[in-house]
Amino acid sequence: MKVLILGGTSEASALASALTERSIPALFSYAGRVSAPKPQPLPTRVGGFGGVEGLAAFLADNRITHLVDATHPFAERMSRNAVSAAQRSGIRVIALTRPPWEPMAGDRWERVASVDAAVSALAGPPQRVLLAIGRMHLADFAAQPQHHYLLRLVDRPEAPPPLPHHRVTIDRGPFTLDSDLALLREHGVERLVCKNSGGDGAVSKLTAARQLGLPVVMIERPALPPRQEVHSAAAVLDWLGHNSDPDADLGV
Repeated sequence: MKVLILGGTSEASALASALTERSIPALFSYAGRVSAPKPQPLPTRVGGFGGVEGLAAFLADNRITHLVDATHPFAERMSRNAVSAAQRSGIRVIALTRPPWEPMAGDRWERVASVDAAVSALAGPPQRVLLAIGRMHLADFAAQPQHHYLLRLVDRPEAPPPLPHHRVTIDRGPFTLDSDLALLREHGVERLVCKNSGGDGAVSKLTAARQLGLPVVMIERPALPPRQEVHSAAAVLDWLGHNSDPDADLGV
């Protein structure tokens, strides 16, 4: 047995620790979109594979028997490639995902299907908008230049985003309710735009928005090919045939 973890999430890190504790041979892969990724207890590579063919070749060259897609819920291309490459290579694949967030009483969500739809949802008078979507799609919001955008990013962008009115704050989760309330109040935020990433590390902004009565444009997850999904490192261990200790700390 040899496992490849496609990582980048806290769930991927928890699985890496669990495999290391059980001496299960494994590799960890980062996409390379963060300048200083979290160190892992497994041999680690950084960067893309070169599409489905490149990933399939990597699986064969490294004698991978089990593939775990623990990437961000919006890493659509990588997740699609993982399913296709596993099928081509004849190996097993599973997705370690976070359950999506669901609205609670008092939430003012506008659920949209894509980043383009989120941009369209911002049509209207100028507002102060928190964009908590990462850095890949910031330029899309130049189509709504009337707003003042607060950009919360892990790394400072190499070039200024093409948004006439914006401010960048650099921070890395997990975030707290107190800090997110302070952020929204300090910058006078009137609306949030975020992706439905799920998990606990970034949910505090939604709680803060609820308490302040702010509307949220919620971008729903992309549709992916059928695949087996689980929500914990323990469930992946069961899938691998290494039943986990129910009292073990697996970060779940």
